[in-house]
Amino acid sequence: MTDPDLGQLRSSLAEQRGRIDTTDFSYADQQLIHQGAVVAFHQLTVTDRSGADHLRDVVRHPGAVSVIPFDGENITLVQQYRASIDADMLEIPAGKRDVDGEPPATTAARELAEEVGMAAESMELLVNMHHSPGFCDEYGYIYLATDLSAVPFERQGPEEEAMSLHTVSLSDAVKMCFEGRITDAKTLIGVLALAARVGLN
Repeated sequence: MTDPDLGQLRSSLAEQRGRIDTTDFSYADQQLIHQGAVVAFHQLTVTDRSGADHLRDVVRHPGAVSVIPFDGENITLVQQYRASIDADMLEIPAGKRDVDGEPPATTAARELAEEVGMAAESMELLVNMHHSPGFCDEYGYIYLATDLSAVPFERQGPEEEAMSLHTVSLSDAVKMCFEGRITDAKTLIGVLALAARVGLN
């Protein structure tokens, strides 16, 4: 199995907001251990400033987009099954960046149509996030979708086919975040960022 060139990988990662260039560590090597359908598991060798090498387990992810459909008062959440925790979760609509070269806003619009059956006249970047950088390089774009209209659903896969939609006021969604009823990271960040954006106390 072939790994991407480390120089190409560094260049790709450097485009992500939130990164602070380091002088303490550098990539020395990367070995692909397993390539899954979505993610790849790697063992990295990183070199510290003394020249010592250290092994780190890293999951490579193609990146993700999320979108908050907002009508000025209410947002739309999806309830879907997550195999990792064997349970349903309430989340904002989202999907992976699995189309080469597709702008993230275009991916967000596609996911909005597929999962929620909506199109947006306005799709504005709200915030970016590294989902869990302790072990994974997944980088996300969270968009605010407004001026919404209905379009046909295009759900794909068993989880999407089984998902349900929930319309929740933004103020109630904020409460759900703090009450532990919403625990998905991208949804927490998106909801609270939107609440800050509109000046919700």
